[in-house]
Formats: sequence, structure tokens, C-alpha cells
Amino acid sequence: MKLRIEKPIYGGSGLARAEGKAVFVPFTLPGEGVEAEIVSDKGGFSTAELKAVLEPSPARTDPPCLYFGQCGGCHYQHAAYATQVEMKLAILRETLERVRIQEIPTIQPITAEPLGYRNRLRLHIQRHPFSLCYKFRKSHTNLPVTTCPIAAPILQRAIATLNREGPSLALAESVTDIELFTDPEESALLISLWTDLPAPAAKQLLGKMSPQLRQIIPEIRGIGIFSKERARTTSRLLAHSGEDFLTYPSNHRRYRVSLGSFFQVNRFLIEPLVDLVTAGEQGSIAWDLYAGVGLFSLPLTEHFAEVAAVESSPSAVRDLRENLRGTKHRIVASDTATFLRHALQQRLPAPDLIVVDPPRAGLLHDVTDALAKIRPRKITYVSCDPSTLSRDLAALVESGYRLRNMHLLDLFPQTYHLESITHLSLD
Repeated sequence: MKLRIEKPIYGGSGLARAEGKAVFVPFTLPGEGVEAEIVSDKGGFSTAELKAVLEPSPARTDPPCLYFGQCGGCHYQHAAYATQVEMKLAILRETLERVRIQEIPTIQPITAEPLGYRNRLRLHIQRHPFSLCYKFRKSHTNLPVTTCPIAAPILQRAIATLNREGPSLALAESVTDIELFTDPEESALLISLWTDLPAPAAKQLLGKMSPQLRQIIPEIRGIGIFSKERARTTSRLLAHSGEDFLTYPSNHRRYRVSLGSFFQVNRFLIEPLVDLVTAGEQGSIAWDLYAGVGLFSLPLTEHFAEVAAVESSPSAVRDLRENLRGTKHRIVASDTATFLRHALQQRLPAPDLIVVDPPRAGLLHDVTDALAKIRPRKITYVSCDPSTLSRDLAALVESGYRLRNMHLLDLFPQTYHLESITHLSLD
């Protein structure tokens, strides 16, 4: 059928209507006339596959990646970068309006280079024939790749080297996935591997392949091998060779990031992110919830008399202890909801500032309810999902908070994913 694309929606598609029913079409832009084929009817809406662009948008451009449209990783490479940002701003604002949040501030975009930005990649290993792979879009089938334009150059070189040398490496024997992580200077690499082998065999395998990998990629500083346990939310580190962490400098600070620890992936926007969250904030007490390795906790210790960093991941807690060493801080190895319940029970004094950087699921009711009862003077919410952000902000506004300002930080160019920073206060 022929359709007219009205607007972008979260998830990467464009919205059109056929006989009043919503139709979602990927790889389209607002205003375009397209030909599409319905592939799924969900009752309230349909999904379609793009067959032809009959009337292209002026913002349509040639994608920089050979695999765009096949790979499930990127969604917006057909759009000029300025248009990508405009679409994300529109999606974020509409999502906030949908939950009837009043007085939404102007959302300020913060951007950087739209290619070569990722400091971390995870790829699947195909054994016969050997190749590093992503997955085909909407599929579990491997897509062999030779490059990834959104990755830092050192990671692209590592992909090429591993594809070339892979057949002769022990890597192909029992390893299912590989992750590459680099520092901002691209001078060092930390490698994570996943295997189905039991621990003794995994250690033996790592001992065999580690010298091979170091020989072909001299920037490697450490290699870890993890269990591939699908029933667990986290993998177990079975063995490591060399360093088990990478030191990541940012501004005048240095962060230890261990094997298995989370760290932001956009190497160009980590410093602006930290500045947006922490700059100008000061007081007696700050809480950094979902603290990770301390990306925000460390700068907060420079301007608050006491900082409580709350984190549940064991590897991240170990990094926190190193990264906050010598500062006035308190590390709480706990999930956020449990910590807040304890704070209410113990009647801890309300902090001047609470920073929250939750996973995609957002804060959920238990946390927003606790925040409303604790009533810190300020809350800074770092979000990676506009739907859960809007739900949580609506609850916080209902409890008396006001949205002071918002920024869209485009940490994931070429994709529909968007990061936002919202500052809230009681006054």
C-alpha cells in the first residue's frame, strides 16, 4: 500500500495511517510518501516493511554502513544527523506530553561526532566459517561484519584483525561472544570473552589464546573469560589474563572500569554528561543511586561534604571503592529500593541532591514513592528510555517537584536510543 509518514515514533519507525489505523514503517522519515507491505497486524496497529520511497524527504541521505537495514543495531542512518536529533527531541517531548506533564521546559540538545563514537562493542562469534557477527534485524541469525562505522577506529581495526586471524586462533574453539572496550586515547583494550565451558577448561582455553591475541593486537591490556549462563542475569568471571580493569580518564579524573562493569559508551560525550549532571551542584549531602563505577559520585565528592554511592553490582562496587578512595564518601552495596526503604526506616536526613541513573526499566513505583517521602531539595534524573522517564517524572511532579531544565544528550547517534538529563527541584 502507499502511505504518508506523519512522524517518528520511539523504536525507529515512522507512523502512517491506513483507514485510520496506525502503521509503523521502519527506515522512513516524516513527510515521505512510501510504498510498504503489512507484515504484522497487532489489532490496534500494524507493522510494515518498506518497499520503496516514492517521495523522499530532503533529509534522506546515504547510510555510511554497508550493513544498514540488515543489521539490527542502527535505525537512523538514512537520515541527516540534524534530522536524527530533531526526531529524538520530538519523540521525547511528545512522550512527556502524553502523560500530561505541565510546564515542560525547552529541551536542549547536546551532540558530538555521529560516527566513531563507541568505546565498547560486543560481537558474536561464528565458527564455520569464522567471523565476528552482529544479528540480522528482527532475527537471531548471525550477520558477519568486517567493520562498524559507529565504533572507535581502534575497535574497527580489531574487528578486521580478528576476522583475518580468527581461523588460526583458539578463540574459535569454544568462545561464543567477544567484547572490546577501549580508553579515550585508544591506547589500550580490555577484552571480554564468553564460553559454555566449565571453569577449569575455560582457564586452560584462556591460557592458550591469550598470547595469540596479544601478539596480533598489541594494545590489549587484559582479557577475561566469562560463563555463558542464560538463566542468570549476570555472567561469572571464570579467569583473566593481564589486567582485569581499564583506567578511563575523563576531565582531571581517572576511573577504574573492571571486566564486567558498566561504563558509558560514547567516548565524545562522557565529559559533557558528567558536567550536565554535577556542575554547579554543592551542599552537605548527595546520594548517587545506581552509581555504577562512580562516574557521578567522584565529581560530587568535590562539592559535597558527604556522598553516598549506592550500587548493587559486585564488580562495580569494587571499582567504586578504588575510584572514591581518599574522598568523603559512603558506599552502599545494595539495590536502590532497599537502600531507600532503609533510609526511611532510619529517618536519615534528606540529602540536598539525589542523582538517579536507572536502567531502561526506570525507577518504578517503589523508588518514586520513597523519593517523594524523603523529599530531597533537588533530583537529577539521567534516563535512557523516554517512556519510563515520563512515567517517573509524572509521579515526581505529582508529589511536588518541578522540572527545572532538560537536556537530550545524543549518546547513541544513528540509533533510536536517546539519553536525557532532567533537573527537578521542590522550589
